[in-house]
Amino acid sequence: MSGLTLAQARAVLDGALAAARAAGFRPMGVVVVDAAGQPVASAREDGATALRLEIALGKAGAAIGMGASSRTLAERAQGLPAFFQAVAATASQPFIPQTGALLLRDAQGRVLGAAGASGGTGDEDEQIVRAGAEAAGLGTA
Repeated sequence: MSGLTLAQARAVLDGALAAARAAGFRPMGVVVVDAAGQPVASAREDGATALRLEIALGKAGAAIGMGASSRTLAERAQGLPAFFQAVAATASQPFIPQTGALLLRDAQGRVLGAAGASGGTGDEDEQIVRAGAEAAGLGTA
């Protein structure tokens, strides 16, 4: 497998949104990006507020850009706020180091992309992204 396919990205997206509905979370936005940080699939549920996709994209962009989950980045940002502010200000892609995005890995552990969600708490966002990855048969980090 050379990269994230559209079918995989859609499976992540559909799985994440199904998990959000099953858990009764607020309406969500989910974005799946490839290894270059480019969006492959995205959706904003009915009733989700206007910025949900932009926030989800920023979380996924931060994860793929830094090679770590957005939870890990949020923790690192607490100790290095000036560095993370500088990265966010100069990055060519949206960069939001807040919990709610995970790297997507193939069976060999290679990073294929990332998925980010927005609409719930960071923990809820991360929970549905993990569920989406599992539904697509992908690993997370």
